Amino acid sequence: MSKITNTKDKNSAEKSITRQASLQAFDRLLTIMDELRENCPWDKKQTLESLRHLTIEETYELSDAIIEGDMEEIKTELGDIMLHMVFYARIGSEKKAFNITDVLNTVCEKLIRRHPHIYGDVVATDVKTVKENWEKIKLQEKGTKTVLGGVPKSLPAMVKAMRIQEKVRGVGFDWEEKQQVWEKVEEELAEFKNEFNIENEEEINQEKAQSEFGDLIFSLINYARFIDINPEEALERTNKKFIRRFNYLERESKKDGKTISEMSLTEMDRYWEEAKGLE
Repeated sequence: MSKITNTKDKNSAEKSITRQASLQAFDRLLTIMDELRENCPWDKKQTLESLRHLTIEETYELSDAIIEGDMEEIKTELGDIMLHMVFYARIGSEKKAFNITDVLNTVCEKLIRRHPHIYGDVVATDVKTVKENWEKIKLQEKGTKTVLGGVPKSLPAMVKAMRIQEKVRGVGFDWEEKQQVWEKVEEELAEFKNEFNIENEEEINQEKAQSEFGDLIFSLINYARFIDINPEEALERTNKKFIRRFNYLERESKKDGKTISEMSLTEMDRYWEEAKGLE
């Protein structure tokens, strides 16, 4: 028993030391932010609006690092984003609108409210129930008149489709089985294929084609959600894979004295297959 107690005490002490170090590091960042805001010409000039596009850029850089699995880069990008959050809070305090304490307490209170299965008497033993509770509580908090009223208009289309589907699922508007979702994918694909058959030489109605293609993509995103695939991440991984293979094609064909624009598709395909074999 004493050995178990000693182990617990040791773990508790180590956690306490780690927490103190984290608090000191955060305090250091706040101090540096104050100093930069008061003394650096560039930092003094920044506004909420001027930082916005930089924050978006940093978020994408973090996303890239996560997809690449580069832990050192993830650490760096998280630091950059943390700096931005502190920067926004500093500007908020100057405007007497909010400060970093308000920001942190607000998110803490929100987390407690939206986890009643942890901080209340609600029972939720699976992820699906937790998500549904989250969306219902969020709807009550914001007093939103519509379920989809909280979906940001400026989200990229694929991410927006994911959020739309997640939100309506939170109130029970969803398929029950993934087979049903796949049947919808096949239905949309068949409609698109029949309507815009490549063998048909008639001029395509671009507006209708775009609409049908959008339906097809939306249904594929829905199926991806059912099988726990993030379509945005999946597509980005494919983008990166394509870039690696095409870069190999360019590099290796140049070594062989060939000009890519003058190569046949068959010649290109040989390098492409070589690139695939190296992965």
